[in-house]
Amino acid sequence: MRFPLDARDLSLSVADTWAQAGKRIGDFLTPSLRLGVTGLARSGKTVFITALIRNLTQGGRLPFFAPYAEGRLISADLEPQPDDNVPRFDYEGHVSALSADPPNWPDSTRRVSEVRVSISFTPEHRLRRALGIRRLNLDIVDYPGEWLLDLGMLGESYETWSRDALDRARMPSRGAAAADWLAFVSGLDPAQAEDEQLALDGARRFTDYLRAVRQTSAVATLGPGRFLMPGDLEGSPLLTFFPLALPPDSAPQRGSLAAMMARRYDSYVQHVVRPFFRDHFSRLDRQIVLVDVLGALNGGADAIAELERALASVLRAFRPGAASWLASLIGARRIDRLLFAATKADHIHHTSHDRMEAILKLLTVRAAVRAGEAGADARVMALSALRATREAQARDGRGTLPCIVGVPLPGETVGRERFDGMREVALFPGDLPDDPAAVLSGAAPFNATFPRFRPPRLLAVQKSGEVPASPHIRLDRALDFLIGDWLA
Repeated sequence: MRFPLDARDLSLSVADTWAQAGKRIGDFLTPSLRLGVTGLARSGKTVFITALIRNLTQGGRLPFFAPYAEGRLISADLEPQPDDNVPRFDYEGHVSALSADPPNWPDSTRRVSEVRVSISFTPEHRLRRALGIRRLNLDIVDYPGEWLLDLGMLGESYETWSRDALDRARMPSRGAAAADWLAFVSGLDPAQAEDEQLALDGARRFTDYLRAVRQTSAVATLGPGRFLMPGDLEGSPLLTFFPLALPPDSAPQRGSLAAMMARRYDSYVQHVVRPFFRDHFSRLDRQIVLVDVLGALNGGADAIAELERALASVLRAFRPGAASWLASLIGARRIDRLLFAATKADHIHHTSHDRMEAILKLLTVRAAVRAGEAGADARVMALSALRATREAQARDGRGTLPCIVGVPLPGETVGRERFDGMREVALFPGDLPDDPAAVLSGAAPFNATFPRFRPPRLLAVQKSGEVPASPHIRLDRALDFLIGDWLA
């Protein structure tokens, strides 16, 4: 039996059809923004990503993230992994570690991983509204800073790399760590016949040296990165080379040890570094580089010089330039915003945050200027994605001192006092000097060794439905710079 179709039914059917068509077009045109997150060892990459996702998906205090502050952020949800050949970032596992009683810091980054957050928002841009674009797929790519530093090898010959590696190994601060390996290398003749066992022994000694520097140095930026994080390359000939003291302006003879080392260096670049650049790094739209500035300052002149050298190497690998959400729809990708974040801002009083930023700015200014001339928008910021301390005032005679208060991890010491991981301690962190140039030159050193603090515990959703916000410093400002314009 047929029923008559009146004008109102027809109107509703047409409206529904257009609505469904608009939704399909909007889904088809949903832009994807790839955000790269990296940094040097112990800079807090895993915690940054975990805190970013939690604040977006569960709610947080984000007053300086414009879409949130203006009420245009509707929702944010985790979506299935977009790249089948890339491991998923273990967000749930990291949240579990931070939600334990007592909470623990999650494991650090040891491989490339990725996670997608789908953000629904109310657009301000007329073209977005016309196209029905009300969602953004934010693909967060986490990768080790050591792999980022490897990108400098793309433009270096084995001879240049060897010379630089040997010069750095001979630095006075690395005497103990490099002694065994340097003694081994000094007894080798680059022209001697290639020898597999010699290559294995030399690579093992070289790797031991890299590990020793990483354990003792405030800023360890030595590579190759896969020597410290071999993964499935463990035992591969790709990881059995090391620097040699080569005669200047002389080509290695075929069949020699030098030729063997140069060949394996080139293979490492071809089969490890280049695919990482092609498959991951070159596909990024935005990038944040996390930097432990305080660790470098505490490490002295050598650590500061090492950090500056690493930052220069990092920015030589970027492809800066203007891009937009519309360009992503037609396949044009280009890194157009770089954020250098001085982490662990919760280890000093807020009155020194601007000085901390000034120090990092001075460290990166030359590289940032080069990126700016090519079209990138680079910024420096002091932040703490998950704040582990709070601020307080302590009496000092007739005056007061600005202090930080936190719970040191078990086994940490302050002076002669050793902590059990349960008791709070108040510390005066000192004030960073006003002149960043004086700090970096050593004329106004800043020496303050901090314990590792226990993270705050992430609390579950309450019965009322409220999700307790996790404390942070400037995470909202970082979000606004990195993705805010795509949600306008």
